[in-house]
Amino acid sequence: MEEFNLDEVDHLLTTTRAVRKRLDLRRPVPRELILDCVKVSTQAPAGGNYQKWRWVIVDDPEKKLVIAEAYRDGYAPYIDAQKEAVSSKIPDDPTVQKIMSSSDYLAEILEKVPALAIPCSLGSPADMEGDLGGGLQGWWGSVLPAVWSYMLAARARGLGTAWTTLHLRYSERVGEALGIPATVTQLACVPTAYYLGETFMRGKRKPAEEITYWNTWKQSDIKAS
Repeated sequence: MEEFNLDEVDHLLTTTRAVRKRLDLRRPVPRELILDCVKVSTQAPAGGNYQKWRWVIVDDPEKKLVIAEAYRDGYAPYIDAQKEAVSSKIPDDPTVQKIMSSSDYLAEILEKVPALAIPCSLGSPADMEGDLGGGLQGWWGSVLPAVWSYMLAARARGLGTAWTTLHLRYSERVGEALGIPATVTQLACVPTAYYLGETFMRGKRKPAEEITYWNTWKQSDIKAS
């Protein structure tokens, strides 16, 4: 018995893109709609079912500006290093240049996005030092699925998002502005807005057969025993 319409599910999963230039900066996003996305995110799996995620949704202009300025301070050295690396390796790749342009745009307009969602987690990765249940990987694995669920829920509701982390270098500054305690870890900043245009296409990716190994590293022959 098929529980889902796989065509629709696969379309959602394969067309949830990082949205930057197509964010609609003029159309407000109702808080109730964002809350619906958060409700979906709370069903994400979590280690030990310890639901330690929290969400700070920022739609106040002054507080969004604090986040945007922290993001730009983190973005400048990052993108300079990226552009230097690209110029020496693949200077004429149109796909890379498109991504760079899109990233520059988001850094410039971040405070104009209707809502900035800051997913957080109680505690910190340091809490897992010496832990026998997966350590650092286990800690992140218990919180990041909820962020992706939020982004998928947003896509299904006509909203565009992007997973960004560059403000985290200055998370203390942002935390002070938002009243986030030092005992809480900010995970990302997810700009959230209605998107412009009709829909999104699948991205160009390597074939699954090329990146899937069976029983042994680099053994990609599906028929191999």
